[in-house]
Amino acid sequence: MRKVINSTYSTLDGFVDNPHEWSLQYSNEETQAYAFAMTTAADALLLGRVTYEGMAQAWPQMGGNPYSDHVNGITKYVVASQPVDTSAWNPTVVIPGDELVSRVAAVKEQEGADILIWGTGRLTDALAAAGLLDEYRIWVCPVIKGKGEPLFREDSAMTLDLLDTTTFTNGAIVLTYRPVTAAS
Repeated sequence: MRKVINSTYSTLDGFVDNPHEWSLQYSNEETQAYAFAMTTAADALLLGRVTYEGMAQAWPQMGGNPYSDHVNGITKYVVASQPVDTSAWNPTVVIPGDELVSRVAAVKEQEGADILIWGTGRLTDALAAAGLLDEYRIWVCPVIKGKGEPLFREDSAMTLDLLDTTTFTNGAIVLTYRPVTAAS
């Protein structure tokens, strides 16, 4: 069965908004190699509508390197409860919001590699609650913002098992957790 892996950048104090303003300074050869290995181990992206629309404005213009070529070539699943224009970033499949759990369960059963989610939000919370999220990979950057959009919300409440800790020389770390379910 395919794994659904959430990958999210967070500040040390647990905020995730505007990562382009604070996380890029922690991008180096080490972190890029980790991100490349994680991303190329996936053959699908699963994104909420807002995240998808933002990325669809930038990613199709990127290319010419193995990372962006891989991201642009894999299937993007966008979860949307309202119309979304998928013409700019293909291949893309729309999953209606009210079919999230059944459709993602079906995709997990298909042959293939990991399914990657970028960012946390209602999509990740819903998948975790349904037992469909296999891992959180939280990229903690040694930055304190003091305010912003939190990494987790009230609906995110659950117990996690630590699977791995990856420490980079630049001070960033990736914490890998598995949601604890009755089957864990």
